Amino acid sequence: MRFRAKIVDLACLNNFSRVVNTIARLAKTCTLRLTAGKLYFILCDKVANGGVSMWCELCQGNFFDEFQMEGVAADHNEIYLELTPENLSRALKTAQSAKAVKIKLTNKHCPCLKVSVELPSLSSSSRIVTHDIPVRVIPRRLWNDFREPRVPDFDVSIYLPALKTMKSVVERMKNLSHSIVIEANLNGEMNLKIETDLVSVTTHFKNLGNPPWASEDGCQSSAQDRDLESMAEARIDIKKLQQLLAGQQVNPTKALCSKYNSSVCKLQLRRGGLLSL
Repeated sequence: MRFRAKIVDLACLNNFSRVVNTIARLAKTCTLRLTAGKLYFILCDKVANGGVSMWCELCQGNFFDEFQMEGVAADHNEIYLELTPENLSRALKTAQSAKAVKIKLTNKHCPCLKVSVELPSLSSSSRIVTHDIPVRVIPRRLWNDFREPRVPDFDVSIYLPALKTMKSVVERMKNLSHSIVIEANLNGEMNLKIETDLVSVTTHFKNLGNPPWASEDGCQSSAQDRDLESMAEARIDIKKLQQLLAGQQVNPTKALCSKYNSSVCKLQLRRGGLLSL
């Protein structure tokens, strides 16, 4: 089992750092899944119990100049590592002006991700700062716990307004209630609403647009048979929503919200072909 990668391009390094910083804001620990072509940051919590699940998918070719990995076996060419994303975020903060960053899986005293940052120097010799980030190798028998979650046939999917605007609204509402209701319909309309015994506040957004969705069998989503004006809603923890909006640094080109059966709310951030969170 081996893994090593190298980033030389400064723009790619900055983009990767933004992704890791966002993950660090959302989760204390997460799973890093490595395959030959992609990296995944995964947080699995039981949504049915009010938890939050996260699936962040990165194409390694968009970030790394060199990328080599050998999984646990030829027929299971993958590696699953549990890590603290804040530790990786701190290591990458020292690389803002780096000439190159190397990441390698090592096992001297315990499994670690070794992050070597080559900094510019006035002399002929290079300055290298090394960070050893402890990780836990997840055994193969547990891999099924970290598979991509099944996407239900959502009642309504809608493009979100500017995240900066949405963040400002949510920050004002969080002082009034512990939960927030997100309503949306197939006519491009969305409401952010809080209701308590003392106050009821609603912010309306219009002309947002609705993305086309297909169900998992490839057929057109049943949402197409839904009344365009009928609102689908989901109640979520307002602090968790605020945490996502305040912590994201990926500057997505598209942000979507999908709701299913009043019990699941899926927020998706996309940035071209670089990432999906």
